[in-house]
Amino acid sequence: MTDLASASAAADTELEHELGAIFADAHRRAGDLDPHYAALWTSLARQSSGGKRIRPQLVRLAYHGLGGVDTRLATRVAVAFELLHTAFLIHDDVIDRDTVRRGDPNITARFAARALRSGTDERTSAIWGETASVLAGDLALSLAHRAIALLQIDAERRERLLDILDRAVFVSAAGELADVVNAGASEPTSMPRVLATLEQKTAVYSFECPLAAGAVLAGAPESSIAALERYGRFIGIAFQITDDVLGVFGDPAVTGKSVASDLREGKRTALIAHAATTAEWPRIAVGLGDPSLDDAEAHELRELLRRCGALDAALELAEEHVTLARYELDTADLPPELAAELGAIARRAVERAR
Repeated sequence: MTDLASASAAADTELEHELGAIFADAHRRAGDLDPHYAALWTSLARQSSGGKRIRPQLVRLAYHGLGGVDTRLATRVAVAFELLHTAFLIHDDVIDRDTVRRGDPNITARFAARALRSGTDERTSAIWGETASVLAGDLALSLAHRAIALLQIDAERRERLLDILDRAVFVSAAGELADVVNAGASEPTSMPRVLATLEQKTAVYSFECPLAAGAVLAGAPESSIAALERYGRFIGIAFQITDDVLGVFGDPAVTGKSVASDLREGKRTALIAHAATTAEWPRIAVGLGDPSLDDAEAHELRELLRRCGALDAALELAEEHVTLARYELDTADLPPELAAELGAIARRAVERAR
């Protein structure tokens, strides 16, 4: 393990401690107001746990790799991006009407069950669940901004970090809306449109902005920051293409996600964009977006996607974006150890099972 990787691993405990302290304090204050509100914070803390912590890792990697030495400071920024991720996941579940996250009931499901235990009817329990999730996402988003705003650093760097966080929210909202619009469109979504949506919805907030934030915090030169941003956008697209492939062809026991939900929602991914250009599209289009699609029908759709070459095309496209990301590393003036770590992350982005 390299020095950078060792530093990142050592900081994981500090990250979890910081998140735990934030949620514990909020839970205590919420308990003074209402027991349901305290339960909301318990659910929010649970929703934030169990992730891969990619965004904090990227913040710290860029920070330490570009000469930063204050681990506590890097952890605060890392926490902000993990809270932002938590907020987006919660709101994404509301938009997609999902009730499971990482193999467990999400906030919507837990609060709907809480409502039923309190004696409400089904309609009211659904309102409880959706309301709790919207509020939890808002609270996590507010905490992310607060974490940056309270950093004990010079005003110029703090303002730049707030701008990066704002960009993450602003662009991701555009991507989320485009994702919903694409899924509801009567015509197939083109591959360029799909890739633009992936960049907006995932690549910017998950890769570009955490790397830029770590670099800005470290006081890195503008050329290094720009190179990391370009790398982040390319690898973020590769990561999301792979994620969408796993959403249809992955192992639910590993991914924690149904392999039928994306098909039922009619999610327009690179798989679907390619399929729309093939002779199999009429058969695929019939089932795609059908909320009543059963497992057998979903299996048939998967076979059609495989047969028409959509799976191979999507995997190849992910590899192409990894190549583009690695080119940015090869041509940038970055410390060798940082470039090597980012290169390894690029490889893992398309070789993962979850």
